[in-house]
Amino acid sequence: MAQPTRAAALNYEALSERDLVAVARSGDADAFRLIMQRCNQRLFRIARSVVRDDAEAEDVLQEAYTRAFANFESFRGDSSLLTWLTSIVLNESRGRLRRRRTLVQVDRIEAAQNRGAEIVMFPSGKSDPEEDAARSQIRGMLERAVDDLPEPFRIVFIMRDVEECSIEETAASLDLRPQTVKTRLFRARKLLREALDQELSAALKDAFPFLGRRCLRVTEAVLAELTPLKIPTPPR
Repeated sequence: MAQPTRAAALNYEALSERDLVAVARSGDADAFRLIMQRCNQRLFRIARSVVRDDAEAEDVLQEAYTRAFANFESFRGDSSLLTWLTSIVLNESRGRLRRRRTLVQVDRIEAAQNRGAEIVMFPSGKSDPEEDAARSQIRGMLERAVDDLPEPFRIVFIMRDVEECSIEETAASLDLRPQTVKTRLFRARKLLREALDQELSAALKDAFPFLGRRCLRVTEAVLAELTPLKIPTPPR
């Protein structure tokens, strides 16, 4: 009777973090894959909060993983694996930002910062062009406001309010005191409220539109009801 392969016999999802790291250190690709799948969302968002560009954040993530896995023996387990990876991503992101400021022209920096991102996801059922457009507009407004936060506030906001990390985990990842995390989050929320208040005030003039498909649908429905009654011709 054939013996089951190691990959088939091993339940990766059931492994503790310590055991998963040990399996990955042996060169097991499935263990590396699971680590990345578990960490990708948060680490991408953290990288994106520093470099403010989707494509560069992906590059940061790839480079950070490569460096981390090449030096996996340096992970001693004093903190969680995610905290350790977060510090590597932050170092790589900030290094990229320093190099970008030195080497890239100002107009290219502004163009990169103005490109849209897709961080805040909104689940939906059936696709509706008007609803999709509204969600896209709201998402863009939120992401622009977050991008405009000073970096120390932006990273804390992403970790606490977007990723829902605890104060303690955020403090450990960023090497800050818990009170500093609280203060920066308070300031980030205040700045966001002020920025969104300004933008929303300008947008209120265009609120509750009744255009496009909805307007056509109601118009045609009313006309369909009136047609059998023979709409009277207005007097001249």
